[in-house]
Amino acid sequence: MKTLVYLVIGTFFGILMYKSEAASWFRIFEMFEFGAFHMYGIIGSALVLGIVGVQLIKRFNIKAIGGQEMQLKPKNKSIARYAIGGLLFGLGWALAGACPGPMYVLAGAGYVSILVVIFGALLGTFVYGLIKDKLPH
Repeated sequence: MKTLVYLVIGTFFGILMYKSEAASWFRIFEMFEFGAFHMYGIIGSALVLGIVGVQLIKRFNIKAIGGQEMQLKPKNKSIARYAIGGLLFGLGWALAGACPGPMYVLAGAGYVSILVVIFGALLGTFVYGLIKDKLPH
């Protein structure tokens, strides 16, 4: 049953991403050229909703769908790790024309070439998993 709930939510999210043009390479390119507010509005809305959601989870001790507590532990605030991670993420986003969420939306919409990008993202995640313990904290 839990899988069905996640599938429905994911499908709704994918349709929303596609219909709002958040998965559109043109809209992403337009954003990087500071040509339109469209993507900044979507990202800003997501940021505000995320902040409100996390605060509600903390204040009311909301549990996950399975009943387990959500662990909101403090993160390491190293500037270097965020700068390097953000740079890599931004470069990948600019080169591919899609961040991780819309990659799967584009695959579902039939853009076969995005499978190369998905493979690269999965490979990068796998390699990071192999070397993360060797990286400085």
